[in-house]
Amino acid sequence: MSVLVVGVSHRSAPVSLLERITVGVGDTSGVLQQLRTTGPVGEAVVLATCNRVEVYADTDGFHSGVDTVSDLLSRLSGVPLEELSRHLYVHWEGQAVLHLFTVAAGLDSMVVGESQILGQLRRAYANARDGESAGRVLHELFQKALRVGKRAHSETGIDEAGQSLVSVGLEHAVEAVGPIEGREVLVIGAGSMSALAGATLRRAGAGRIVVANRTADNARRLADSLDGVGIGLEDIEDAIAAADVVVSSTGATGIVVGADLVERAVKARDGRPIAFLDLALPRDIDPSVRELDGVTLVDLAMLQEVLKSTEVGADVEAARGIVTGEVGSFLAWQKASRVAPTVVALRSRADEVVAAELGRLEGRLPDLDDRARTELEATVRRVVDKLLHTPTVRVKELTDAPEGLSYAEALRELFGLDRAAPAAVALTPLTLEEEADD
Repeated sequence: MSVLVVGVSHRSAPVSLLERITVGVGDTSGVLQQLRTTGPVGEAVVLATCNRVEVYADTDGFHSGVDTVSDLLSRLSGVPLEELSRHLYVHWEGQAVLHLFTVAAGLDSMVVGESQILGQLRRAYANARDGESAGRVLHELFQKALRVGKRAHSETGIDEAGQSLVSVGLEHAVEAVGPIEGREVLVIGAGSMSALAGATLRRAGAGRIVVANRTADNARRLADSLDGVGIGLEDIEDAIAAADVVVSSTGATGIVVGADLVERAVKARDGRPIAFLDLALPRDIDPSVRELDGVTLVDLAMLQEVLKSTEVGADVEAARGIVTGEVGSFLAWQKASRVAPTVVALRSRADEVVAAELGRLEGRLPDLDDRARTELEATVRRVVDKLLHTPTVRVKELTDAPEGLSYAEALRELFGLDRAAPAAVALTPLTLEEEADD
């Protein structure tokens, strides 16, 4: 069995498609139940948030696992499989572990370093545990992921990355248009990064704040928290013409603010400079707008280059280092766990043989005194232990080698172990350790 991730997120799909999938998945317990009863999937956890829907599965086949999960997501969401497949991403084995740990550390979030994902991961795992769809492998994987997230936040300053991204971007905007105090601002998007940008602008003394979003109700909710005004995307041309600073961070997969629209808006400004801050990935604003007179565009590519030389850039790299190290640790455990059941089953088989032979001996020598019986039993067990010592130690040592699992298979064949025995050991229920709240 190997870990598989099949998912869709703000990085791979338009918001409208993501919403359809999220609504279709609904209560994840139903998804987990359907996956549990499907042949290739042994364990499953579903992570469903406003920005992503991901299925983590322990499966015995890559293609069969991908097909099973993709078909289920298509059926639940009503999105045709051909359309859905264009937006799905798939990770397998080591890359799947790396992806989860990156998500847990906040490195894959719209706002880099946000810690809300940890609570969402914990709830996803708890739902799978309650539905009995998380077994030994995903238990260890998600416990480790939660520890990775906690380490990233406690050992680095990654929590400040999103705030610093906005702050540095606004510093560049101020250089272009002058002090922000009293200036009109347009914020496009109503997600976490937009909320962070709006709050930062409000604290900096910005004047009127207008929030534009595809869903006008969401725009109004964010605008209310900023004492601003909410509008729909259809009204952004006039809003751009009136604003001095435009910040955009939507979940769209295509350009939201085109060059033609900006050119028309700029003509109505009578030469007043305007700064655009594009915090979206993929980008929201056509990069060619920086060629227009009086227009300054600051985007993520520019900001990330600036932040690399700052303490925040070092914190992000430190968090990535934590992720990389923990991935190696988990993969080592995973390899050992694949071999360990065979070793345990072999020892168990040996104990059964010893017990049977000692019982047979006792029947043949009923007059054997207790001292002699004890010494004889100890001698037999020592002989068995010595015979098994070398093969069990060697198979553990060879776990990291490409042929490690082949040695485990050889042990099963040489000692005539029932193939179900190692599987039974591997699936032995564990005492699940609850993670403490952040």
